[in-house]
Amino acid sequence: MTISERGQAMPVSAFRRLAPFAEAARQRGRQVYALNIGQPDIATPPELLEAVRQADIRVLAYSAGAGTDSYRQKLAGYYQRAGIEVSSEQIMVTTAGSEAILFALLTCLNPGDELIVSEPFYGTYTAFAIAAGVRVVPVTARIEDGFALSPLADFERVITPRTKAILVCNPSNPTGHVYSRAELEALLGLCRRHGLYLLSDEAYREYCYDGATATSALSLAGADEHVVVMDTISKRYSACGARVGALVTRNEAVFNTAFRFAQMRISPPGLGMLLGEAAAELPTSYFDENRAEYQARRDLTVRRLRAMPGVECPVPGGAFYVMARLPVDDAGRFGEWLLTDFSYHNATLYLSPAAGFYATPGLGRQEVRLAYVLNLTDLDAALTCLEMALEAYPGRIGKLVRDEVVSREVASLV
Repeated sequence: MTISERGQAMPVSAFRRLAPFAEAARQRGRQVYALNIGQPDIATPPELLEAVRQADIRVLAYSAGAGTDSYRQKLAGYYQRAGIEVSSEQIMVTTAGSEAILFALLTCLNPGDELIVSEPFYGTYTAFAIAAGVRVVPVTARIEDGFALSPLADFERVITPRTKAILVCNPSNPTGHVYSRAELEALLGLCRRHGLYLLSDEAYREYCYDGATATSALSLAGADEHVVVMDTISKRYSACGARVGALVTRNEAVFNTAFRFAQMRISPPGLGMLLGEAAAELPTSYFDENRAEYQARRDLTVRRLRAMPGVECPVPGGAFYVMARLPVDDAGRFGEWLLTDFSYHNATLYLSPAAGFYATPGLGRQEVRLAYVLNLTDLDAALTCLEMALEAYPGRIGKLVRDEVVSREVASLV
């Protein structure tokens, strides 16, 4: 017997690959600062948990395949307050944003079709594409440009008869780049000219900094037939374990087809939707304090990274991630070394090597993604660990060069 080709092609998680090393470090009594994954330490709003506690439930039954009417109506109100005109009938509740992404790919693309994605991108897009039999075609954004959208000509250049959709995440995981309305309008214009879908992952909508706001692709003129939004309450309300998301579109054929997939898995999580209803009723002011906290964490992270010799990182405009280029031979090897061989005051950190966020082989080898999801005190301590580790790492680029020079000088004296 053999494992399926699909299973063999499934990648290891970009942000959990080093988990066994992190757990082993904890077992040795080491404090491990987890900057590898977008799990905020901000408290889940108590109103969400109280809604579940107060629920009068005798039988936790299946809901409708698209979610409960009450939650969909409250979600419609949330989207309308965010400037996105949709009705409850255009919202399908999903088991987290992950299922929304998978349903979008299964609905909009056939096996063998091509999906254009700006890289670096959320690492699990690759896994969903493999599950759907879809080929990811990357268009590379550069750290030197702050991971801004590549020129439209780069996207146009890779369109083929098998191209069916372009996928963006705004604000971006992993880069934190916030796509401007002009950038999104250009992408939508390209999709309209070539008859493509624009799939928009908007999980971090509320978290933009320095006065910026995120434009929803569904708010653009001409979006009705082309745009599918994939969403989740996980990051918005620090409720990652609720596993409640949404697929939102005004394209009736897309919605009806995705609904068939939704029926096959019966229904989204019932208790999670109770959490979601309470979340949708929170005032928009709820996000103000969290946004200020995340911006303070971003500012600390960028300031500390830029003060480290040889480290390069742009200023992310949203979400809660930063991509940084480190002066190391290989970020994957460095990340493992942090957990197996390094400690500073009996502490170390767990980060995500960035190669898993690229589809192009060889890219991201010296880059890492850091999630600034810890309180300022712990975040500062984690960054101090990183600074000390870069000084001590045997594979540091500057150290390798110096050692090579010394070896040549010694050889010349022999």
